[in-house]
Amino acid sequence: MKRRDFMKTSALATGAGALSATAFAQPIMPPEKRSFQMKYAPHFGMFKSHAGEDVIDQLNFMADAGFEALEDNGMMKRPVEMQEKIGQTLSDRNMEMGVFVIDKGGNGANTLAAGKQEHIDIFLDGCRRAVDVAKRCNATWMTVVPGNYQRDIPIGIQTANVIEALRQAADIFEPHGLVMVLEPLSDNPDLFLRYSDQTYLICKGVNSPACKILYDVYHMQKNEGHVIRNIDLTWDEIAYFQIGDNPGRKEPTTGEINYKNVFKFIHEKGYRGIMGMEHGNSMPGKEGEIKLIEAYAQVDNFDM
Repeated sequence: MKRRDFMKTSALATGAGALSATAFAQPIMPPEKRSFQMKYAPHFGMFKSHAGEDVIDQLNFMADAGFEALEDNGMMKRPVEMQEKIGQTLSDRNMEMGVFVIDKGGNGANTLAAGKQEHIDIFLDGCRRAVDVAKRCNATWMTVVPGNYQRDIPIGIQTANVIEALRQAADIFEPHGLVMVLEPLSDNPDLFLRYSDQTYLICKGVNSPACKILYDVYHMQKNEGHVIRNIDLTWDEIAYFQIGDNPGRKEPTTGEINYKNVFKFIHEKGYRGIMGMEHGNSMPGKEGEIKLIEAYAQVDNFDM
């Protein structure tokens, strides 16, 4: 082979190889924009393989994929400018803001169940600051976890202590139309609030539109089961739902919870609020993000 022909052939082969590598490296695009029946709310980081690290880019990706809400537990820790930017982007993309967590300091150890004034003061300070945060990002709901169980205090006294602290918080939120949602958890057996009926009792005791239940299906499946029955029993105090399959706390279809039936029940009861996607991705990377979107499309198709 002549040197000129060899160089030409080599160039063509190199070009073809480069084209193949480029084609292989093309980003996986999200599926067509979904029209979900429910307002599912992803959190930041869930789609960073597609959208990158910038939270506004991630928020726009969520909107482009068809999600109508956002959930950000750490909103109170973000700079004021970012809170406002997130709020503006949500408004521009016709999305709603889901929950963020009220910073009450010390989390479990700083417990409302103990009835200590210093703990209550820290909590109420967090509530006052949360009002400003909610206004910046267009939020209505804020998560409250009362803290740890106190083994040296009778359960009835602990419950009364929590109700009293929450009544004071409700006085802060009511004038602004804001709602704290109490979340019973399964993460730690030392936590005071663990069951839906217990949370229902506390909400009835507070007796305020500013104090309702956050029913996290993942946690309640672990702690008590009978998800649909317990949702029905506590329905009039539920203001917000969160999602995660069990075991694993990943997207629906990865565990034992029949989310298609759960979503159908909640929808038929008339709920049109936000469903927070508080879970991880079962697979890494872009493929995992697409799998997550497709899982929600599958379980959201509950009319079939």
